[in-house]
Amino acid sequence: MQSVAAALARLGELAASPAVSRLASTFRAAGHELALVGGPVRDAFLDRGTNDLDFATDATPDQILAIVTPISEAHWDIGRQFGTIGAKVAGETVEITTYRSDSYDGETRKPEVVFGDSLEDDLGRRDFTVNALALRLPEMTLADPSGGIEDLLARRLRTPSAPEVSFGDDPLRMMRAARFTSQLGFEVDDGVREAMTALAERIRRISAERVRDELSKLLKTDAPRAGIELLVDSGLATIVLPEVPALRLEVDEHHSHKDVYRHSLTVLDQAIDYEGSRGRLDSPDLIVRLAALLHDIGKPATRRLEPGGSVSFYHHDLVGAKLAKKRLRELRYDNDTIAAVSRLIELHLRFFGYTEGAWTASAVRRYVRDAGDQLERLHILTRADVTTRNRRKADRLGFAYDDLEQRIAALAEEEEIAAVRPDLDGERIMAILGIRPGREVGEAYRFLLEQRLDDGPLGEEEATKRLRAWWANRVG
Repeated sequence: MQSVAAALARLGELAASPAVSRLASTFRAAGHELALVGGPVRDAFLDRGTNDLDFATDATPDQILAIVTPISEAHWDIGRQFGTIGAKVAGETVEITTYRSDSYDGETRKPEVVFGDSLEDDLGRRDFTVNALALRLPEMTLADPSGGIEDLLARRLRTPSAPEVSFGDDPLRMMRAARFTSQLGFEVDDGVREAMTALAERIRRISAERVRDELSKLLKTDAPRAGIELLVDSGLATIVLPEVPALRLEVDEHHSHKDVYRHSLTVLDQAIDYEGSRGRLDSPDLIVRLAALLHDIGKPATRRLEPGGSVSFYHHDLVGAKLAKKRLRELRYDNDTIAAVSRLIELHLRFFGYTEGAWTASAVRRYVRDAGDQLERLHILTRADVTTRNRRKADRLGFAYDDLEQRIAALAEEEEIAAVRPDLDGERIMAILGIRPGREVGEAYRFLLEQRLDDGPLGEEEATKRLRAWWANRVG
C-alpha cells in the first residue's frame, strides 16, 4: 500500500500520459467533465500495474462520440445503450461512460439505464468503496465520497451503500467480493459477509455465463483459495459449485481420512506453484486450476466405511470426471475446457500404480497416449495431489514421478512418443488385406496401435506380418 502522496504522484504520471492528457484537454475544451475512475485509481494506491483506462463524464454517449472521434485512431459504440463508448487514443484503449444513476427492479440483474449528472452519484452506485474512487481531470483532484481510501488502508471490502441494497441490486457483486478477496488480499467487512450469507440464493437470478466468468476470474488470481473459502462459507458455492462444499465430509468416530475439502484447496495451491515454476504453460492456466479444485469431487458419492476403520473411495476418479463434466456444462464452459478438465480428473490416479512396481515401456506409452495433449497438465495435477505431511512418503512419490517423466522424455526422444501411430496407415491396411473402407479397417488400425504401444516401432515388414496373422485368426 502506497502513501496518498505517492499514489497521487503515480496518478500524476498517468494523467500526463499522451492518451489521458489528450482526453482531459479535449473534454474540457468541449465544456464537459472527465474523471479517471475505478481500478486505475485504486491500483495506484496499491502499487499495482494498470491495465484498463476507464473514464466517467457528464457528456452523453452522442457527445462522447463527437468529442473522441477527431482525436482517436478508432472508436466503437457497442456499449452505447449503457452509456459506454470505446476508443483508441494515442495507442491506448479507453472506455468512457456517461454518469449513471441506474435503478433495479429487484428481480433481475438488468437495470433501467438512467444517465446522471453527478460524479458522486455515479460512484455511489459502484460495487465496493475501493472501486468508488475517481480522479477529476485535468484538475487532479481525488473524489472519494464513500471512504474508499480508508478501506484501502484497512485492506477491507465494503459497499458504498448498505450491502443488502447493493447485492440486491446486483447479486453478482457477491461473487466479485470473493474474487477481490483473492485478487487484492483484502478481508470482507462483517456486514458484507453477513449480507452474502443472507442473500446467497439471489445468485440464481444471474445467468450461468456471468457466474462462470466471475468464477474463472477468481480462479485465475494469484491466490484463489481465500475467495473460494468465502464462497463456501457464505453458501454461494452451494448454489454455483455445490460439489466443492460437498467435499467437507463428516468424519466418523471409528473411521478416519484426510479432510478432502482442505486437501483440494492445498492441491490447488500447489498446482499454481507448479504451473509457475515449470514454465511450460501460460499462467494462469484455468484448466489446471479447475482440475485441481475438482479432482476429488467424486469422493462423497464413493465413500465407503470399511471394517477396521479404513475408508475407501473406489472409482472416485471416474465418478468425479462425470460430475465435473456435468457441472462445467451447466456453467456454460466451452467444450474444450470441459473435455480437458474431465480427462485430467479421470486420469489423476493413474500414476499411483507406478509406485507399486516398475512400469513397462508399454505402460509408459499408454500413459502418454491417454493423456494426449493434456500431459503437461497431468504432470502438474499429479505432483500437486501429493499433500502428505510424511516427508519420506512425499519424497518417494516425488522421486517416482521424476523417474516417470525421465522415462517419458527418453521414450519420446527414441520414438516420438507424443505422436504414436501404427506402423501402417489405413491405406496400407486396406491394400495388404484387400478390403474396402469400413469398420474392419478401424479394428485393424487399433490392433496395430496396441502392438506399437506394447513393443515400440515395428517397421513395415514386421507390422505387415502381424497384421496378416491377426487377420487370418479373425476370419479363420
